[in-house]
Amino acid sequence: MEQTSTVWPELPYVAWQETCATLQLWTQIVGKIRLTQTPWLNHSWHVTLYVTSRGLTTSPIPHGSRTFEIEFDFVRHALIIDVSDGASRSIPLQPRTVAEFHATVTSALEELGIPVRIKDYPCEIPGARPFTEDRAHFAYDRDYAQRFWKVLVQVDRVFKEFRTGFVGKASPVHFFWGSFDLAVTRFSGRRAPTFTGKAPGLDPAVMQEAYSHEVSSAGFWPGGNGIDYAAFYSYAYPTPAQFKSFPVQPAGAAFNETLGEYLLPYDIVRTAANPDAALLAFLRSTYEAAAESGKWDRGALECSPGGAGVPRKV
Repeated sequence: MEQTSTVWPELPYVAWQETCATLQLWTQIVGKIRLTQTPWLNHSWHVTLYVTSRGLTTSPIPHGSRTFEIEFDFVRHALIIDVSDGASRSIPLQPRTVAEFHATVTSALEELGIPVRIKDYPCEIPGARPFTEDRAHFAYDRDYAQRFWKVLVQVDRVFKEFRTGFVGKASPVHFFWGSFDLAVTRFSGRRAPTFTGKAPGLDPAVMQEAYSHEVSSAGFWPGGNGIDYAAFYSYAYPTPAQFKSFPVQPAGAAFNETLGEYLLPYDIVRTAANPDAALLAFLRSTYEAAAESGKWDRGALECSPGGAGVPRKV
């Protein structure tokens, strides 16, 4: 059995923040390709990426009668484009500017007969340059890119286990390239007040649709957004008055007043005797804080965790 330090590797944000910033912009280019080609789905679920056994994928994207899929392969360090007619392209993941990455991917799609044009501006990044003009971001550290993916593999697995304990509306476990985080969201079933928050490069209508209903949302991001360490987060929208005062687990989890959400440093989970149990305790206790303080109908929404190959009793 692999050691915990290998399964849950160290991921110090300061050590790889330049690669992290570049990779976020690369994933935005790929994510916007999916966005451009895919019919709108509630809460922008049609734009996300998904964790795979090799990296991050778009899943199949429609292009006329054909489909194509783009995957960041962090084992071979390549961007793979596969088309439903059998055609394929492989682009090495290596140090290159965002502008070059954009041009290379665009050219590959044209060669494959699936041309796609995206909006040139990043989302949710203050002061960002257009992709075609960004020559400031070019870092790619293979070791840290792979470590990041290895963390996502474990988090994705635990998030999916957590998701089985809810029969109400819930999102898939998916990766949002705008905010560069892996997330899972539960819904109370009730409408929410109109969302008034804003984010750079993002139409307010997108945010309003995303938060059209009450949510308890949890996720993982590698750092940035006001903190210089990888962390798990959990928030509620709208935020009930008593939400931040609930006792949550494990030790070290705390409500961050600036961000308005609970945070749990990744290192606490990584170094725990049982990382899975520590993360599940955070997910469950912060959800309970949202559900209790928000007066959700928990009896109608919750269920026992699912088991492999065992149908849930009705």
